[in-house]
Amino acid sequence: MEPLDRCARPLRTALVRSSMRLWLPWGLLGLMLGGSLLKALGPLPDSYMSSKRNLLNIYFVKLAWAWTFWLLLPFIAITNYRLSRNVLGTLRRISTLLVGTVAWYVCTSLFLHIEDFTGSCYKSPALDVLFQEHLSKWQCRQGGGFWHGFDISGHSFLLTYCALMIVEEMAVLHVLNTDRSPRLHAVVNALFVALSFLTLIWVWMFFCTALYFHDFSQKLFGTLVGLSAWYGTYRFWYLKSFSPGLPPQNTSLSSKKPNCSR
Repeated sequence: MEPLDRCARPLRTALVRSSMRLWLPWGLLGLMLGGSLLKALGPLPDSYMSSKRNLLNIYFVKLAWAWTFWLLLPFIAITNYRLSRNVLGTLRRISTLLVGTVAWYVCTSLFLHIEDFTGSCYKSPALDVLFQEHLSKWQCRQGGGFWHGFDISGHSFLLTYCALMIVEEMAVLHVLNTDRSPRLHAVVNALFVALSFLTLIWVWMFFCTALYFHDFSQKLFGTLVGLSAWYGTYRFWYLKSFSPGLPPQNTSLSSKKPNCSR
């Protein structure tokens, strides 16, 4: 387990601290603005990351919520139960993933409806001749046309939300001590390292999206929706009693059952 510990130590220093949770939202907004500015200043040379067929996009970004969900599920379950020793309290915390799934589905569906509502079908990418008979993106593509509408960046939204959610949930490591249980220590460390690298991938691909794809307004709206979803949950709703609650950050929780009525 020494190599895993050596890998986890610098990652904990970088990611598991309150300053990271404070500054990451601003950092993502800065990356979006910086990448968009570089894109606007002039045509960027083609690169591997400018292709939608790059492996990170195909195998990670396209499945971003699935990766985030299935790695956070055991991490939240194990760490929260270890601290609270309460099954209902742990299930309550796991419900954050249900909230995230609803946010992902509702927002991406809304983006598709907006693109349909604001778009038109054209006969070529030059957008010069309209296909009047095709009234939706699906009909347009089925008819061999090219749909052009306000395409809010789903990648900017989802990568923002996933990165912030992971960093929020990793805050539990401030108070979790697994030194007396080597097996638990190994499992938590493995999940933490995997989540850390996943976060780095999300941030990197978020920047690549800002650098190579979408118009500025589309990326701005996507990023702001992702920030709003994070803020509305972790900075507002999860502070209320009738909510999944925040990750345990008080050592006293390890000896008390969560009070759902406070």
